[in-house]
Amino acid sequence: MAFLRTLVFLLLVLLSFPGLTQVRLPRLVSNGMVLQRDQELKIWGWAGKKEKVAVSFRGKNYQTQADTAGNWQVKLPAMKAGGPFPMTIKGFNTITLQDILVGDVWVCSGQSNMETTLTRVRPLYEAEIAAAHHPQIRFYVVPQKYDFQAPRKDLEGGSWTAVTPTSVLPFSAVAYFFAKELQAKYQVPMGLILSAVGGSPAEAWVSEKTIKAFPAHFQETQRFKDHALIDQIEKTGAEQSKAWHTQLRQKDAGYQQPNLPWYSPLVSTTDWATMKVPGYWSDQPMGPVTGVVWFRKDLEVPAAMVGKPAKLLLGTIVDADSVFLNGIFVGTTSYQFPPRRYDVHAPVLKEGKNTLTVRIISNGGQGGFVEDKPYSLSAGGHTIDLKGDWQYKLGASMTPMAGQPTVRFKPVGLYNGMIAPLQNYPIKGVIWFQGESNTDRAAEYRQLFPALIQDWRSNWGQGDFPFLFVQLANFMKAQPQPSQSNWALLREAQAKALALPNIGMAVAIDIGEWNDIHPLNKKDVGHRLALAAQKVAYGDKKVVSSGPTFQSMTKDGQKIILTFTNTGSGLVTKGGPLRHFAIAGPDKKFVWAKAEIKGNTVTVWSEAVPSPEAVRYAWADNPEGANLYNQEGLPAAPFRTDVD
Repeated sequence: MAFLRTLVFLLLVLLSFPGLTQVRLPRLVSNGMVLQRDQELKIWGWAGKKEKVAVSFRGKNYQTQADTAGNWQVKLPAMKAGGPFPMTIKGFNTITLQDILVGDVWVCSGQSNMETTLTRVRPLYEAEIAAAHHPQIRFYVVPQKYDFQAPRKDLEGGSWTAVTPTSVLPFSAVAYFFAKELQAKYQVPMGLILSAVGGSPAEAWVSEKTIKAFPAHFQETQRFKDHALIDQIEKTGAEQSKAWHTQLRQKDAGYQQPNLPWYSPLVSTTDWATMKVPGYWSDQPMGPVTGVVWFRKDLEVPAAMVGKPAKLLLGTIVDADSVFLNGIFVGTTSYQFPPRRYDVHAPVLKEGKNTLTVRIISNGGQGGFVEDKPYSLSAGGHTIDLKGDWQYKLGASMTPMAGQPTVRFKPVGLYNGMIAPLQNYPIKGVIWFQGESNTDRAAEYRQLFPALIQDWRSNWGQGDFPFLFVQLANFMKAQPQPSQSNWALLREAQAKALALPNIGMAVAIDIGEWNDIHPLNKKDVGHRLALAAQKVAYGDKKVVSSGPTFQSMTKDGQKIILTFTNTGSGLVTKGGPLRHFAIAGPDKKFVWAKAEIKGNTVTVWSEAVPSPEAVRYAWADNPEGANLYNQEGLPAAPFRTDVD
């Protein structure tokens, strides 16, 4: 009873001081954080009206007082790298933070290629992951939130995490390899703040103040300030998707006999057609079909594979799949891009005949198995190749599902939800991997991308901090003749941002995959970003941070001579004569050209073009075979001399 009376008394005392409340910190300011070295720091938060707040860090005390709205901040002087240190924040209550490092903080943003995790690229980097014990590298994953009303003050979740072989798996592969290289060279802690969303266009990452210069985007921002509109779009989209899939399931002949679904090995397939896998059913007599198609293959499994855990690789599939082995569910993936790597438990396999069944749903008509991907079943040191003849049968056809706008990708939303809450936190710079979602609007990107960079710099209030970006990788099928390319135009638009101060570009034109918008080679991307950082952010004047960059052209009779910057130790070709140069005369019709290196220049010509006017290099979605490099092994950036 005495305890209860004391508690009631204390509560009454607290209620008699309405301005008194708990000191709170933003999510970023938390245990294990990395603070930016060599810059004035901000520690901020919320408290009671006019409440006094004290911050203690590295043996010094800093005092402040909250304003009438309860906002407070203290500024700490620039500090050298080090740690770990504790920090104490005291108001009415006391908060003690532990394990704080002072080093370099990088914001890692963009769309899915920045977001792509080490788990997805793991087959390439098993040894790297196993050795990932880096307590001096910390990362923070920003929750994916949008807001069209106003910039958010804080994040809804997240925590600082040290790199271990387990913790790093769901983190950005590009960001990890970037930080690992820099930490090893400069021996200072690295803090990585991942704020990226797959599929996001650049305009979603720009503030409302800046988007006003783009009237169509600004109008869209105003429209999506209507909560009722957003709720209706999301409700309608969810209802349509549910209804479509429900109807598909009801129509699917593969489920019409509940006791004998088509994933059962007992199902007769005498009336099923046959096609080669990998491949698409749109290329078969059935033609393009929206709906569900079932695939089946019988396998002969040797005794050596039985009783052991197995790995099933099914490349990538358009669009969604459910997989069964001997009638037992193995796994499912709901969209096209992730690699299908399914674990098969030991009891599933049996000696002799085994039946593999894949149910595929496509909303675009061209469903099936993507080419040039791994298709195999492995166990006990043995591997069965799954390429070749499969049986298939239509389960159900549907009209395509109605598309709905993706609300979170509308202008300003991701900036307000995922960038604005970071901007009190001093940083070293930004790495950016984005552009795929803007390839149909490359001309706009010429203005939009520099506007984004300047917008972030202005709102962070740190001046022209380093901003490093990845130019789009090669993607899609190579074309046999010179042609127009939205991806080439977008790369050019990206490169124009190099006119801004403290900008670095990592060229990835040689490390993409024609059949995958998410190429697995993320280590080279991280390495090239790290080279750019060494020059732009760390002032290393000796490092060769870029491949050859077109500078100028001169005409010499029937030839054109090109000069370059960033030639390093000299220009070289990889794999035979120079390829993927095209040349045109006054008619602007480009044909493939011959090219040769002469010192640090390249001479280009074609007997078919006696009066050359312009040259293009690697000007394609996928300039397969483009092979101009410097001796440091960095590829030349794609370019055209006929810039309009």
